[in-house]
Amino acid sequence: MAWKTFPLKLESSSKITPSFLQLAFRRSDGQPLAYTAGQFINIHFDADGQNVHRSYSVATAPGTTDLIEIAVSPVEGGKATKLLFGLQPGDEIVASGPYGRFILRDDPPCRYVLAGTGTGITPYRAMLPELSQLLASGDYSADLLLGVWNRDELLYGDEFIEFASQHENFRMHACYSREFPGTPADYEHKGYVQTCYAGMSLDPETDIIYMCGNPGMIDESMVWFKEREFATKRLRREKYLPAKV
Repeated sequence: MAWKTFPLKLESSSKITPSFLQLAFRRSDGQPLAYTAGQFINIHFDADGQNVHRSYSVATAPGTTDLIEIAVSPVEGGKATKLLFGLQPGDEIVASGPYGRFILRDDPPCRYVLAGTGTGITPYRAMLPELSQLLASGDYSADLLLGVWNRDELLYGDEFIEFASQHENFRMHACYSREFPGTPADYEHKGYVQTCYAGMSLDPETDIIYMCGNPGMIDESMVWFKEREFATKRLRREKYLPAKV
């Protein structure tokens, strides 16, 4: 496949949780990146003599800045991990995109259930301005489920908590799979994302489900929703497949 690529220059790199790294790029060719919230870019690089690519959802809301932010989690021995965690401001890489249909569509009034694990929550950060407009109409509501190991790894957690405080029809659920705080907040839950569905009174007629991140979470979620007669058109997913190199 012939990729139409463009150059990105790193503006900043910061660890925003003990594990997750946020990288902020600008296109060094001066061109804008036209994308829809929820889409991803591919980053291209050479690994052992082969040209490979890795996909990363854009974490920045369209139209808010010319920065292109992504969040990265480390993979032991991963070539992309070595590249991205080693970048310094001013370094350039090559990317292509945007790609993907994991976006908010022209849906009738509904409740959105937005489930994500790890960096799979980054598309929802990009969707916040769009969600704000929908929620302001009073015809929509949304539940956001964030699956991480523990409270310290709650990627963009402060932003989602603030958003929930500003929108009464938006609810946040943090799901911790390894460590649970001794004094949990109301939005904090013990277990995996897919274990939280049972207490949410989900409705196959009025709810639309988004799932992004770990393939295991998505596969188990699909089984759970299918058993409860959710139509395929109401189940939208994007898997973060493990890298081979």
